[in-house]
Amino acid sequence: MTHALQILAISDDIDVCNMIHTSLGSNGHKSMCVSSSREALQLLHTGVVADFLLFDAVKSKSRDGLFASDLLQHLSSEKLCILSEIGDTSWEKYAAKWSIKTVLTKPLLQKDLEKLTSWPKVEPTAVGTPQANNPTNLPNHLEELDNNRFFLAASPTMMQLYKDVRLLAPVDIPVLILGESGVGKEIVAMLLHKYHSSADRSFLNVNCAALPTELLESELFGYEAGAFTGAMKSKPGKFELANKGTLLLDEIGEMSPQMQAKLLHVLQDGSFCRLGARVSTQVDVRVLAATNINMLDALAEKRFREDLYYRLNTLTITVPPLRERREEIPLLMRELIRRGASRPEQPSTFSSRIMEAAQEYHWPGNLRELRNFVTRTLVLQDEESAYNDLRTKTRVNTVVPVEPIVEKKPPASANMRDVVNGVKNQAEIRMLEDALSTSGWNRRRAAKVLNISYRTLLYKIQRYGLKA
Repeated sequence: MTHALQILAISDDIDVCNMIHTSLGSNGHKSMCVSSSREALQLLHTGVVADFLLFDAVKSKSRDGLFASDLLQHLSSEKLCILSEIGDTSWEKYAAKWSIKTVLTKPLLQKDLEKLTSWPKVEPTAVGTPQANNPTNLPNHLEELDNNRFFLAASPTMMQLYKDVRLLAPVDIPVLILGESGVGKEIVAMLLHKYHSSADRSFLNVNCAALPTELLESELFGYEAGAFTGAMKSKPGKFELANKGTLLLDEIGEMSPQMQAKLLHVLQDGSFCRLGARVSTQVDVRVLAATNINMLDALAEKRFREDLYYRLNTLTITVPPLRERREEIPLLMRELIRRGASRPEQPSTFSSRIMEAAQEYHWPGNLRELRNFVTRTLVLQDEESAYNDLRTKTRVNTVVPVEPIVEKKPPASANMRDVVNGVKNQAEIRMLEDALSTSGWNRRRAAKVLNISYRTLLYKIQRYGLKA
């Protein structure tokens, strides 16, 4: 019986990564796939173990960058393997320099990987504490991003999303990213920037919901000295700062109609005027937009301009909520634990019952809520409390069927006003639940159906304790 091994692959080819994940996972082995030597080195420094390191030399533009000396100094030659194309010998000098003798050729076949993993296991190479094993043995793709952020895909929908991102990333037109709050829309935007030709340029993010219209305008377009009270000197906006790079307009669905019109002008002409300026500024910025609102409802309610929507909607990516990719929750938790554990006494993993409870909970806050849960559990070091908290929230949010209203003859001693109010409240609850359910819990749309104000609807939801 062969030992369980972990392969670390450096490859830009999603098909190669999927082949490695599928083949190794089916035989009980582990694998991780990154797109650069820099990311591989970062993983080793954070404690990831590697029995073998596979270099995909076929699509690499820079062989010097692929066979980075800082990376290879941490690994012995018998742990290194090159994936090449038949007839390609451009990698041979690197193989000779680092004494790499193991070479596989494309197309990569399962028998090649089986031959590789049938070798006796050598001591794994790692810098720091070893990483916990993949708890589900799922094929997965982990990709490092800036500021200790990462992208992880294991479910079929997220694997397809990654393929779509790699396909759309080089295209120099706007992309609209849809999804619930906290699903990782900014992570997807960072991936799109990473694989764009302007990846070495700035990636900036503006939250359109966090600023009123006047401040948002100066934040995006900048201003000249004297444009308004307190403007002592000129200041460039995010469009100028992101020139030749990428600008993410987060929560764009909350942008005012006035700002939507100005943004449309920039997208069409690539020019704008600073506040107080008399001449226009020309920029070349790749714009990404993200929102958690239902855009079709926003268009129907005239809250979002159709011309701007169709300008942004050339390419669209929808990020699924965490409850629709529950198989990724243990993997995400392990990765968050690995990155969040800052003290030796903190756990390197959670108990299996917490992992199971996490997969049963529906995570309305998605990845943001999951990250907070992991951080809180690491800090408090109270798994029992964390487990009970998950179970309690799971029970509270379980959908309970509404019992039908049954008219009963009130007892003679009952107060008529109380009886009438009780029947009225039950009927009101039924109407609220029907409207919310029909609208997919879009509260603005439900308020419109019920012909009541949005604020009144929020009050009634709170009063009756209604939940999705």
